[in-house]
Amino acid sequence: MTATATTRATVEELLRRIAEGDPGRIAELYADGADWKVNWPEEELGRAATPWIRHKGSRADAAAHYREIGEHHVPEEAGTVVERILVDGDDAVVMGEIRQTARPTGRAYRARFALHLTVQDGLVTRHHVYEDSLSVAEAFRG
Repeated sequence: MTATATTRATVEELLRRIAEGDPGRIAELYADGADWKVNWPEEELGRAATPWIRHKGSRADAAAHYREIGEHHVPEEAGTVVERILVDGDDAVVMGEIRQTARPTGRAYRARFALHLTVQDGLVTRHHVYEDSLSVAEAFRG
């Protein structure tokens, strides 16, 4: 299997597992020590209202990320849309729109995103997400 085919298969499996919502199964696809970054201002990272928004590096961090997203959103009102997956060798970019409702405030939001993933040996080694952080932050403001 080529690097591009492996990357596409891993990314599609990751998205399938995210849709299923089992944090442990999602985390199995991340390499320990993965380079995980978000595009939020440093002073806003890891705030109580959005604890999943922080830099990470382990499988345990990946599982916590998806668990915390579930805890802070209304699952019945989620509707993330993946519009395109672009793959080039070990790298992939997933583009779409997050549609969520903040559990603490009840505010719905939509946020455009691009997710840059790198896959090596069938595991995600880079997870850099670029999203409309203002939409997310406003939905969680009290």
